[in-house]
Amino acid sequence: MDTFTERAERIDTRLGSLAVRRVGTGEMTVLWSSMFVDSHTWDGVVPLLLAGAPGRELVLIDPPGLGRSDPLSRRSSIPEAADAARDALDELGATAPVDWVGNAFGGHVGYQLATDPSRIRTLVAISAPTEPVPAPLRRKIALLHPLLRLLGVVRPVREAVVSAMLTDASAATPGIRDVVVDSLNRPTRASMSHALRSFIIDRTDVTDRLPAIGVPSLFIASDDRGDWSAEEARRAAASAPHAAPVTIAGARTLIPLEQPIAVARAILAFWAANEGAGPRLSDIPA
Repeated sequence: MDTFTERAERIDTRLGSLAVRRVGTGEMTVLWSSMFVDSHTWDGVVPLLLAGAPGRELVLIDPPGLGRSDPLSRRSSIPEAADAARDALDELGATAPVDWVGNAFGGHVGYQLATDPSRIRTLVAISAPTEPVPAPLRRKIALLHPLLRLLGVVRPVREAVVSAMLTDASAATPGIRDVVVDSLNRPTRASMSHALRSFIIDRTDVTDRLPAIGVPSLFIASDDRGDWSAEEARRAAASAPHAAPVTIAGARTLIPLEQPIAVARAILAFWAANEGAGPRLSDIPA
């Protein structure tokens, strides 16, 4: 992001003040991060999107309770996080529908927003299962949650999160792993505990919401996330009127961090197909 001027600010929402980074100028596109991490997971994607689709402003938001946003002081929910996102759009001055790009948690928020075309013009949901957390994973999280609440991001918690977020190859790559570990170290343990309960453990099934998403949508799955496989992404896309699925190899949950070039190319192709004016795919390395 070195060649683009970045503006940092804070915006007030019902779930506290959220940390925001704004890059570029033009039509607004919001990038909302996954649980556990913050907006720096998008850093590899941002310059590629701005190079391939000039005339956009990318707004990167640290979700409630995460990154540099205010601590989450109570239990919440994904629908309430979506209400906070609506607050954010108002504070950001979004007078027209925005393009929404969400990774995991951000995709779940996007599912809530995208039934309202006055707010969302297009939706990209990345590694965002539409069904609740599977029972085996829920039991594993239930064992780790007390550790997180009482002791913070101690080694067993940190390694479990890294394993859930990254492939083994990415976890062994310092530049990638450091983004996750640094993100984990920013929130308070109480805030992270509330966020884990609110946005992962309590995640509900939104499959029945998909037919109401009338905006053009792209569902990006990885080849290594067990609870949202390529087949599950295809089924979800088949339930939404204007959705298409894409699978990206060599990634788990944080696909934008692990495979930024492939993610940028998929998003640019999707925007091109839905806007007419062609983003320059030639500007994205093969």
